[in-house]
Amino acid sequence: MRAYERLLEYVKVKTPSSEENMETPSSSCQFELAERLVGEMKELGIEDAAVDGKCYVYGTIPATEGYENSPSLGFIAHMDTVSEFTENPIHPVLHENYDGQNLVFDEGGRVLDTVLFPHLKNLKGRTLITSDGTTILGADDKAGIAEIMTMAENILCSNVPHGKICLAFTPDEEIGRGADHFDVEGFAADFAYTVDGGAEGEIEYENFNACEAVFKIQGVNVHPGSAKGIMINAGAVGCEIQMMLPQEETPEQTEGYEGFYHLIKINGSCERAELVYIVRDHDADKFAQKQQKLKEIADAMNQKYGEGTVDLQIKEQYRNMAEKIRPCYHLIENAKKACENMGIVPKIQPIRGGTDGARLSFMGLPCPNLGTGGYAFHGPYEHITVEGMDKSVEILMELVKIYGIIKKE
Repeated sequence: MRAYERLLEYVKVKTPSSEENMETPSSSCQFELAERLVGEMKELGIEDAAVDGKCYVYGTIPATEGYENSPSLGFIAHMDTVSEFTENPIHPVLHENYDGQNLVFDEGGRVLDTVLFPHLKNLKGRTLITSDGTTILGADDKAGIAEIMTMAENILCSNVPHGKICLAFTPDEEIGRGADHFDVEGFAADFAYTVDGGAEGEIEYENFNACEAVFKIQGVNVHPGSAKGIMINAGAVGCEIQMMLPQEETPEQTEGYEGFYHLIKINGSCERAELVYIVRDHDADKFAQKQQKLKEIADAMNQKYGEGTVDLQIKEQYRNMAEKIRPCYHLIENAKKACENMGIVPKIQPIRGGTDGARLSFMGLPCPNLGTGGYAFHGPYEHITVEGMDKSVEILMELVKIYGIIKKE
């Protein structure tokens, strides 16, 4: 079975994670896909395939006889999707021999526009996969799952010699909890790759340092007719905080290695208000400076309006995995070699976000990220190509071959 055929079936199982639910998994629907994957893995001959009580799926393909001393290589993808644009059933649509022009979705009136997505011209002649335009597609990261499963099937049905291959599918990656209960010791891989990136051939090992920052504002609400010298409008204080941040350091104004402050939620009234930010930067020093800037703003507001008006809470989310990958740079060199051997130009670029691999790298499992062949994730414009998925499978297969001939030191 080809990877895209698996994807078409996996995306029909809706698996949005929920930031509001603090249990793991955050949505019980993820178990439906997990159990399906376990059944499929067992059918392929992965005898130890299982899902644990936290909805983590694990399985191993034993090393070929005589290759037990090759590194154990892991491949990881996540089962959950974002929760936005998931209200309707997901209907994947194939557009064969795509002409590289604007594509009007079957439903909803949306247009996949070549001006907004200029890479589309490079996909001309391929078979494009989208949703019907009313939902996400779910290729993030069910494409990664489909490619890993297809790689596993190809390995098991061939005579390609290999070391031990470790497979894992995680819940709740989209809400930053995918590594919370990952059994690194039980997984028993020496190194791993997440398959959770964009275009085929992408290799990512530098991600943001990340935190969440929450400003909680306590106002003083009295009748506006007699408010002079008494009222503190919490909503207005929130607006003032936002304007004190560098207006050029937002997601829509930055790219590459540039960090940002992103206001993701604001609510409140004159009495109370809350602003929730995510803060990102690849550079650790600049990241620390951003956090210091937030603290200075909170202090300034308390000096202006009175102590206790503003409470700032900062919670670290993940760190830049580059410091853990650089000592194992063979992971990047071999990924580049695998791409080149398959006739694909590798593209090493920073992740403007994070992956399970970022946290797993700090948990003792060096784990860069590879592309799946997909684009425009997290919205109704999400798309991927059949050919890109096939190429991604070829890259995974080539990595297995490369690490199969390496011996542990």
